[in-house]
Amino acid sequence: MPSEGSVEEAIRLLELDSLSAQKWARDGKIEAWVHKYLLSGLGGATNPQFSEGLKREKRWWNGPLELPLAGLFPAVGPEPGMEYVVDRDGWRARTRKLAASFSSPLSLPPLIVEYRTGVLSVRDGNTRYGAMQLLGWQACWVVVWYNTRDDYDGHNKILLGRKTAP
Repeated sequence: MPSEGSVEEAIRLLELDSLSAQKWARDGKIEAWVHKYLLSGLGGATNPQFSEGLKREKRWWNGPLELPLAGLFPAVGPEPGMEYVVDRDGWRARTRKLAASFSSPLSLPPLIVEYRTGVLSVRDGNTRYGAMQLLGWQACWVVVWYNTRDDYDGHNKILLGRKTAP
């Protein structure tokens, strides 16, 4: 693993930052980028189970999109009611360490988010999400997957409405 001072540079060189994901999306390859990221070992672990699970069914993809943090719902954290509740002290230590290493949202991999009937559920990047909150960031980059074409079309209409609203 690269030294602490070069983590963002390594992310960029591996084409795993949000700018690289945007390039892959322009080339029509955002799904391939997602699988590359999940199998990269970035952060010390690969996630082949997640990658394989995403491949089991047809998915529709959107992004990277810059969205407000307040509109995302993490699945992991120390708060009661989280899908995956983790130890508060360990969470604080991890998110603080990450936050200290962040310089800009574009230098990070986008969060991977599932659209669930109007809810954007953070499925990968929950700790990054927590670190961004600590830093007071208002928005971040995400890649969204949809399980149906109707969800994809419906969410795109909502997104277009936001872009054209006064």
